[in-house]
Amino acid sequence: MSDTAVEVALGFGSNVGDKARFIAEAAARLTSSGLIHDLELSPLYRTAPWGYVDQDWFVNACAVGTTTLTPAALLERVKALEVDIGRTSTLRWGPRVIDIDILYYGEVEIATPELIVPHRELLNRAFVLVPLAAIRPDRRIGGVALVDAIARLGDQGVVALAPDGPYRDPA
Repeated sequence: MSDTAVEVALGFGSNVGDKARFIAEAAARLTSSGLIHDLELSPLYRTAPWGYVDQDWFVNACAVGTTTLTPAALLERVKALEVDIGRTSTLRWGPRVIDIDILYYGEVEIATPELIVPHRELLNRAFVLVPLAAIRPDRRIGGVALVDAIARLGDQGVVALAPDGPYRDPA
């Protein structure tokens, strides 16, 4: 733990069950546990699966807040939270109740076997860039503006859900 709070961005994804509820629960538990302060959650977006495509669509969102946890401690806590919410090991990029990725941790660059920050695929995935740009439109990652990265990629089929109210997964 550090005495100084650092801005951190997290990406959330879910494609099993009540996707929106799992994202909301993850965000709420991050703040109620004191892991993240001043959390700002993006709108929710419907996105196509990435990698393994023979699965249901995803709901994705991003959140930005501050933490005093080290990057390694934050990773440990968010991975434990995923399991606590119900995530189980499946195939790479397969279906999941919740996925939480550390997108950036201040301006720090980290490359360990457990954690790469900024997230190595951040600038290649509209399903992360679009929600992150919704709450941090002026943010730059590795010298690249998020909006420029989106313009380069296109939206890749990312669709905002319920812009005028809370989204409920159709049952």
